[in-house]
Amino acid sequence: MARTKETKQQTEGGAAPAAGRTAAPPEAPAAAATEAVSSTSATPAPAAGGATAATPPKPAASTARRVQVKVGRVVSNKMQKTVIVTVENTTTHRLYHRYMKKTSKFAAHDAESRCKVGDTVEIVSSRPLSKSKRWRVREVLKRAQ
Repeated sequence: MARTKETKQQTEGGAAPAAGRTAAPPEAPAAAATEAVSSTSATPAPAAGGATAATPPKPAASTARRVQVKVGRVVSNKMQKTVIVTVENTTTHRLYHRYMKKTSKFAAHDAESRCKVGDTVEIVSSRPLSKSKRWRVREVLKRAQ
């Protein structure tokens, strides 16, 4: 029979508490509860709109968002207005502390079909354009030979 904590405590002479049960904490006096209620009612309620007199209301949140930019190489341009771009990223192995190349593929929108295989391009994040396209080609940095 495998010995668990409860069986060890029982054999040592101490009775083990039932699983999941703890002693109930003593209840707080009723006077303290009424005292807390009376102190909170004395504070003034905030003004309409959730802003107090000390802090002005916040302006509406700006709609501008951070745009991600990646630089990669075109590996496929066989689709219409779409290119596949590979982006290489070096990471350190957690255990061996060696550098590893990690390659990610992104489908990017190329409206003018100006990219060729081997070009180095800069892509930026955009709204979803299709099931797999969330990137647009911003510019061609280097043409393939």
